[in-house]
Amino acid sequence: MQFDLEKSIEILGRTPDVLNTLLRGIADDWVLNNEGGETWSAYDVMGHLIHGERTDWVARMEIILSDGPNKTFARFNRFAQFEESKGKTLSQLLDEFTKVRMENIDLLRSKKLTHNDLGKTGIHPSFGEVTLEQLLATWVAHDLNHIAQVSRVMAKQYKEAVGPWIEYLRILQ
Repeated sequence: MQFDLEKSIEILGRTPDVLNTLLRGIADDWVLNNEGGETWSAYDVMGHLIHGERTDWVARMEIILSDGPNKTFARFNRFAQFEESKGKTLSQLLDEFTKVRMENIDLLRSKKLTHNDLGKTGIHPSFGEVTLEQLLATWVAHDLNHIAQVSRVMAKQYKEAVGPWIEYLRILQ
């Protein structure tokens, strides 16, 4: 599928509802457990998504669209959520994510991006030159990746309990 901004916004706008429906009001075991080691829980993922909304997608879009000579992005701290989420409930994180995401979608729409805008570039600290189209497509894929991650982490809570059906459950393998 070719990149389509309106189709992208369809997903970006639904992500808060998906996560709210999946996570709000369920037992802490579902949202605080991870897959072991240094993996992330659903709670951790929510903090990560909020940090990205505040410091990544829109900030980088603004750099790309700016007239400034420096188009280099700041490094993204993939682990900032561990400090930023301290003391917050999952409900607070879900509310915060919904609020900041809707603000970002409104900002994105207000840009009235053209085909020419989507071809504009910035400099990623690891990848080098990237386009606005690539950044926005990655934002969508990033959401879907973390929705899948949350589902997988939750499903693995029952990895042993499913017994022989594990053979049919790719999410547990």
